[in-house]
Amino acid sequence: MKFKKIASLLLVSIFFTVSCSKEDSSADQNENAIAILDFAPSTAKVGNCAEVPGWASENGNTTGGGSSSETPVTTYAALKTAIENSNVKVIKISGTIEIPETSTGRLLLQGQSGKTIYGASGAKLVSKDQTTANSGIINIKNCTNIIIRNLIFEGPGAYDTDGWDNAIIDNCQNVWVDHCEFRDGVDGNLDIKNKSDFVTVSYTKFSYLKTPKAGGPGGTDDHRFSNLIGSSDTATGDRGKLRITFARCWWGPGCKERMPRVRFGKVHIINSYFNSSVSNKCIMAGFEADIRVEKNVFEGVTKPIDLMTGFTAITELDNSFPNTTNTVSGSNAFTPPYTIVTLPTASVKADVTANAGATFTGNICGSF
Repeated sequence: MKFKKIASLLLVSIFFTVSCSKEDSSADQNENAIAILDFAPSTAKVGNCAEVPGWASENGNTTGGGSSSETPVTTYAALKTAIENSNVKVIKISGTIEIPETSTGRLLLQGQSGKTIYGASGAKLVSKDQTTANSGIINIKNCTNIIIRNLIFEGPGAYDTDGWDNAIIDNCQNVWVDHCEFRDGVDGNLDIKNKSDFVTVSYTKFSYLKTPKAGGPGGTDDHRFSNLIGSSDTATGDRGKLRITFARCWWGPGCKERMPRVRFGKVHIINSYFNSSVSNKCIMAGFEADIRVEKNVFEGVTKPIDLMTGFTAITELDNSFPNTTNTVSGSNAFTPPYTIVTLPTASVKADVTANAGATFTGNICGSF
């Protein structure tokens, strides 16, 4: 996407002005200083599904089911059937659907391409089981060109029993998770692993609202660990993969760690908000991680960026750290091949807290 620059200098009062993202001339730029900027109007329009933000716009774009006819569902049985039917391209979920507490209850979207699953206003998928076998809501595996939008995924609470996440993206390419909310997953909220690639997570909220259950066999009494990118240091098939954008996301109340934890991937975290008062670590740069952390707000959190053993690179650009400190200096992380419409850092908190989560009325896109 290209934007026409306006060749004039503007004095602006604080309004929500968006501009094309570009690397700052100095990582130490004071966000409160008056600066000369090239302002560019966004061409993105709500409902324009061709304007996919971030990594999911690469590799041929991500369109999901497009304008295919919708299959409406209100029950678990109907949802399961629609998800497993490769001829169904757009699924509309209404109301609250509970996942059965059985080993076959967890939903599986496998081996499909070109599909959208979205929620009407207030749509929610709920799992109440914390056991290893029966936990989790959906596993998305070996798929391409998938959109998940405007859904709430609610788990039973964190418990270190080596259970399932609310959602897993496993060996998938071109996936766009947009305007969703993931909360109280057993093992995690949303994990992306096993050679998955070209993924964007936008305007999505992560939280833990339920008290974690202690005494799990995994040994961690507080496993409110939200997002894992790459499952193991030995999963070397992930090299060159796991290209993921988190844009305008909110790691909110109750998140303890993994916001996200990254192995191998080229991960771009931009215009996102972190404010969990119980945080231990936020962004975690693990084995061979290459992470660009740009124009985010870390408010009242502990260790915004944690450098783990064997990471590759971290670039920290124009972030804000109110009521916290950060010791990571800029380095030589990757430069994205895409252009993404970007908020100034000072506007991030207001925009993300107002819009992240399942805040739409349905299958609306192009929200940047």
